[in-house]
Amino acid sequence: MIFITAKFRVLPEHADRWPEITAEFTEATRAEPGCLWFDWSRSLDDPTEYVLVEAFRDDQAGADHVGSAHFRQARQTLPPHLAETPRIVNTTVSQDDWSELGEMAVPSRD
Repeated sequence: MIFITAKFRVLPEHADRWPEITAEFTEATRAEPGCLWFDWSRSLDDPTEYVLVEAFRDDQAGADHVGSAHFRQARQTLPPHLAETPRIVNTTVSQDDWSELGEMAVPSRD
């Protein structure tokens, strides 16, 4: 699985609207057959920072994403709303879903 985390610092005047600004791109990416997840979160410490956690099945799915029409469009439409170039961590991991965090296991509530 290709696992990616990216930080987007949004211009303050666009920060509250970022989910709306990225909605079309997000929806199209989530519909890709090789997309495992594509989830945005907003920083608790900096309201202008959004973190994107995304995963793709394999290298081909990642390449298909980067080559998609909606990715090309996002490269044009998103940067005008950003304060700086996004920062990214991109790695390949040998799993295909989230694992449980055993150190914080929640007992059964049945």
